[in-house]
Amino acid sequence: MRTPINEVTPETGRAEVAGWVHEIRDLGGLTFFLIRDRTGIIQVTVVKKKASEAVLQAAKAVSRESIVRVSGTVKPIEKAPGGRELTPETFEIVSPCESPLPLDVVEKVPADLDTRLDARFLDVRKPRVAAIFKIRSAVTAATYEFFSKRGYYNITSPKVVAAATEGGTELFPIAYFEKEAFLNQSPQLYKQMMMAAGFEKVFEIGPIFRAEEHNTVRHLNEATSIDVEVSFADHNDVMKVLEDLVSHQYATVAETCSDALADLGVEFEVPKAPFPRIPYADAIDIAAKKIDEPIAYGDDLSTPSERAIGEEMGEHYFIVDWPSAIRPYYAMPYEDDPSICKAFDMMHPRMELSSGAQRVHQYDLLVDQIKAKGLSPESFEFYLQPFRYGMPPHAGWGMGMERLIMTMLGLQNIREAVLFPRDRHRVVP
Repeated sequence: MRTPINEVTPETGRAEVAGWVHEIRDLGGLTFFLIRDRTGIIQVTVVKKKASEAVLQAAKAVSRESIVRVSGTVKPIEKAPGGRELTPETFEIVSPCESPLPLDVVEKVPADLDTRLDARFLDVRKPRVAAIFKIRSAVTAATYEFFSKRGYYNITSPKVVAAATEGGTELFPIAYFEKEAFLNQSPQLYKQMMMAAGFEKVFEIGPIFRAEEHNTVRHLNEATSIDVEVSFADHNDVMKVLEDLVSHQYATVAETCSDALADLGVEFEVPKAPFPRIPYADAIDIAAKKIDEPIAYGDDLSTPSERAIGEEMGEHYFIVDWPSAIRPYYAMPYEDDPSICKAFDMMHPRMELSSGAQRVHQYDLLVDQIKAKGLSPESFEFYLQPFRYGMPPHAGWGMGMERLIMTMLGLQNIREAVLFPRDRHRVVP
């Protein structure tokens, strides 16, 4: 059995490793190979005067990014990766790699993002790129751990639906036998229905689909959303859940992903809860003073507005108390001023990460608000039915996984935070 490369030390004496040939340096009498698996890199040194003929032949024939299996003795070498070196007694080419490569895995020759995504299986062999997905995996695990420890049920909602979550036309239609159907924008309606089912606290991590014709560095048409809904809770309760989760995700990465962070050259501070809260009206005032474009109360926040407010805040924060007119029909209005609702956005200084609200749980008010948005209550009959049979007060939010990773790691394009991005131009690989 092979030994993971990160477990090979001079103390092991002997080892058998298997992985990809990361680099080759031929110095005449010596040939140095860097062999890489998902745990790390080890130097394999072939001394031509001492190696067997079989080892020499394999070492001569092998190309970069071929898969090899090497066994031999391990000794300490200060300048080698990990401070150790393997001298091979056997050197087997398990799977040869064609040459030239579509892109340079050691990143001496840069490649643009489209080239990288076209050959994504090669791109993620780069330790720096693989580090992003090690961290994303840790964030996902930390999220499941966070909610499991707090007694949340993990649910799975349908991705093929008959009606829009929030109305509008930003839907992907699909052929579904004789019916009209769409890819779901959000698990919103279904997680609310689970409040009527008595589940009280639910979460889901799953895909969402938005047919928006964006072509920006922070939008995708298929994304991953972390969604939460909680009964007998208001917007303040679930904002606390959200800020505690983000702090936990960052802390987990800091604690468990030091090697991946080093590969990326990323250092960050764990955000400390509570995050500042700023009313929408104040946020608009900040943006109006800082950006060179018109913005007024009741406008949604543009990208320059978000950046201006983020520069002012300098950390994760919430924008609260939004105008009801620009939030979804299910956002609960304030009793003393229905023009404002109990909605919030959780922001990173660079961009919005999450949106949420206390929901309307009263049937009549919900129907009125659906109509006020120009939508037909009949289209939402499956959703409205539970509100007739005892719906508790509840609140929740959804957070984009890719934006979370993008801002956490300082990535410049959201496509770097997903293995196989889907945008308006890309549906392969």
